[in-house]
Amino acid sequence: MDSGIRIEVDISDLTSALAALTNLDQLDTEPLMSDIGARLEFSTRERIQSTKTAPDGTPWPANIAGTSILMATGDHLLGSIAWTASATETEVGSHWEHAHVHQDGMTISAKNAKYLSFMVGGHLVHRKSVTIPARPFVGMSAEDATKVDQLATRFVAKHLGGGQ
Repeated sequence: MDSGIRIEVDISDLTSALAALTNLDQLDTEPLMSDIGARLEFSTRERIQSTKTAPDGTPWPANIAGTSILMATGDHLLGSIAWTASATETEVGSHWEHAHVHQDGMTISAKNAKYLSFMVGGHLVHRKSVTIPARPFVGMSAEDATKVDQLATRFVAKHLGGGQ
C-alpha cells in the first residue's frame, strides 16, 4: 500500500498577477491622493463642527466664553479648510491667517497698549496677555488611518483587476 502526500500548486494565475504588479509603479495615483484629501478634509471639518477633539481623540479645552469652540467668530476656520493632491502627496490644512494659533496654541500679549481689551459674555475684559490653548484640528486620526488604508486597498485591488 502506497501512502503519501501529494501537493499541487497551480500558478497559472500568478503570471497575470505578476504582470499587473509590475505596472503598479506606472499608475496614476492622483485619484487616490484626491480621495485621501477629501476624506481628511471631511474629518477635519467634522472635528471643528461637532467632535471638538484633536486627531488623537483628546477633547479640546473649553473657551472662557463658553461658546462653541473654534466656531465663535463665525466660519473663518471652517470655511478655510481645503486639500490639494498630486500623484505623490496630499496636503490638508487651512489658509486662514489665524489657523496656526488654534492648531498650535499661542500666548498673545499687548504690544501697543498696556492691556488687550476684548468682550467675553457681554463684558469688557482687560488682560496683559491671553494664552490660547492648542486645539489641533488638522491631522490623521485612527479612524482616518483606517479609511485611508481602505481607500488604498480598493485602489490597488481595482488596478490588479480584483476589485470595485
